[in-house]
Amino acid sequence: MRIELPFLGKTKNSFIDQGIKEYCSRLKHYSSLHIHVLKTKMKKGWNEEQQRCEEGRVLLASLPQATVKVVLDAGGGQLSSEAFAALISRFEQDGRKHIAFLIGGPTGHATEVLDSADHLISFSKMTFTHDMVRLFLVEQLYRAYTIKAGEKYHK
Repeated sequence: MRIELPFLGKTKNSFIDQGIKEYCSRLKHYSSLHIHVLKTKMKKGWNEEQQRCEEGRVLLASLPQATVKVVLDAGGGQLSSEAFAALISRFEQDGRKHIAFLIGGPTGHATEVLDSADHLISFSKMTFTHDMVRLFLVEQLYRAYTIKAGEKYHK
């Protein structure tokens, strides 16, 4: 199974980028993980909705056909780390070839992205920067794989 992480723009904080790289390195032992840094074409004067629509178009266009879309959004359901690991296992058991975790930009997701979601999850009721969510996501993916492998990291 190939995990796709399309990121809207570069990670701005070097300490967050370093953490993402660390967990990506650890994940190589368990899964095929691919981060794609995507560029969006923003125009001066666009409102937040226009910005979200452009980001959503770019995100969805970057995905291979038949990709399972897990959209991270404050309106999604919250999962324990064990339930997240079970979700990953279910994708593998179902023979899913591509899973994408979609993180919105600073203003959230376009309606088109939310409507296309196969799963809608939230990491917290709190608000985080989209860069921080990237780090949380790769850490939780690593945690999920250690849970599945019966390793002690997740405790």
